[in-house]
Amino acid sequence: MAPDTSHVWLWLGLAAVGGVIYVAGIVVYRIFFHPLAKYPGPFLAKITDGYQLYHAWKGDRHLDFYRLHNKYEDAAGKTVRFGPNSLSFNSATSLKEIYGFRSNVRKAEFYNAFVHPAPNTHNARDKDVHARKRRVLSHGFSDSAMKEMERYIIANVRSFTTEIGRGASPDTKGWSQPKNMADWCNYLAMDILGDLSFGKAFHMLEAPDNRFALDLIAAATKRHLLCGTMPIVDKLKLDKLLFPTIAAGRARYMAYSKAQLTERTKLGEDTDRRDFFYYLLKARDPETGQGFSTPELWGESNLLIIAGSDTTSTAMAATIFYLVRNPAALRKATEEVRAKFADVEEIRQGATLNSCAYLRACIDEAMRLSPSVGGLLPREVLAGGMTIDGALVPAGTVVGTPHYTIHHNEAYYPSAYSYVPERWMTGAVNPLTGRQTTEEDAARAQSAFCPFSIGARGCIGKGLAYAEMSTAIARTLFLYDMRKAVGVVDPAEGRADLEEGRRRTSEFQLYDTFTSMKDGPLVEFRARQ
Repeated sequence: MAPDTSHVWLWLGLAAVGGVIYVAGIVVYRIFFHPLAKYPGPFLAKITDGYQLYHAWKGDRHLDFYRLHNKYEDAAGKTVRFGPNSLSFNSATSLKEIYGFRSNVRKAEFYNAFVHPAPNTHNARDKDVHARKRRVLSHGFSDSAMKEMERYIIANVRSFTTEIGRGASPDTKGWSQPKNMADWCNYLAMDILGDLSFGKAFHMLEAPDNRFALDLIAAATKRHLLCGTMPIVDKLKLDKLLFPTIAAGRARYMAYSKAQLTERTKLGEDTDRRDFFYYLLKARDPETGQGFSTPELWGESNLLIIAGSDTTSTAMAATIFYLVRNPAALRKATEEVRAKFADVEEIRQGATLNSCAYLRACIDEAMRLSPSVGGLLPREVLAGGMTIDGALVPAGTVVGTPHYTIHHNEAYYPSAYSYVPERWMTGAVNPLTGRQTTEEDAARAQSAFCPFSIGARGCIGKGLAYAEMSTAIARTLFLYDMRKAVGVVDPAEGRADLEEGRRRTSEFQLYDTFTSMKDGPLVEFRARQ
């Protein structure tokens, strides 16, 4: 006689019904009764963080925030609900209230996906832990440290300016073959990073075999974003099932960064190289007397490779993209550099380079239009809640201001999709309007500008990034004429057949991986005439 299995099916049926009721209850609660129910946003986003995961996978998370604010802002001021427990704000006020020094927030659970093997200065959620790490790391970013390390920056910039000029031909009137500047800016940034952090350049500028690490970095940042947007994926390690190639690339990246750290620590402090790790190995927190443990050094190694290369290279490539498409801006920047320097070797950090105000405006305008980190840096509201843009936000809510969105807010940047370096310079004539930029105009633009974030968690390497970019771009403009590549399709441009937000040919297209992936611009160089 066959065993009676009816009770098994009964229990399975009850479990299924219970599961459906439970899920339905969550959906109803999140849509109608959740504390954030009054805020508008996509239906799916109100129910699940899977909405964010989808756009993280597509690489258009920065564009989606912009689209959401354009669609929903009229209904709720400048606030959009982009997750069951998440709000996005789009104002200079919210930027300061969320990321300012006294904000009642901490980094959100999102950042747990970045931690391996120990929290670093970027992903430490505890404010005291972060403060200790930043005090120690600050020794490597002091003025004296920057002065010691400048020679490594200049040596690699020399190699960069040599390589991009190769391939010139009389048949093309001295113009080089098209150079993909996403690649060349990546190589430069990584070589500088290697010299400044690990005791040796990676020699990506000269040796193609050394360029494999760029794919590993891309996998690591993509994995971090995917797992951060939906923390359950990170907690259950579902990335290995859902995104096996990306997860494997991230694992290889971790091994790569550990190998770089191991090689550098063999040199110890007894070396004449005053690079980052010299200061990190030597430095002690003045308040606690503690330095970094080995796991902490590995954590900082992971951070330095990504933050020290990917973001800087994107900003450089963006600046070159916009300059070759805006002849008047290119002419002004070139004339400024060539008027201030008589020889390329004079171009180094100091008062003269710092006085190149138009060059700095060109870099800032490129970072506004195409920020290296275009999405939202999530913060969790702490006990007691807080008021953001006049709205009382309860404790536990995830909040943020997306960089790409606020950088294209017409309230701060009229003609927001136009490349106008003059908007940053008081007294400069705006070529679109014919009127001079006032102090109020420039201050308004600065109030919403956040390519390095702001406040206590702002990028500690901001000064270094500007030093690299200004030195490299100034030397390039001094040595070469440059132009948009002729007769080729530039993958950096938008196209009419792409999704909404990617159709402007005049805009440098980026793919959001928390930092950014890029392809192009294609540029030709010729020795200055």
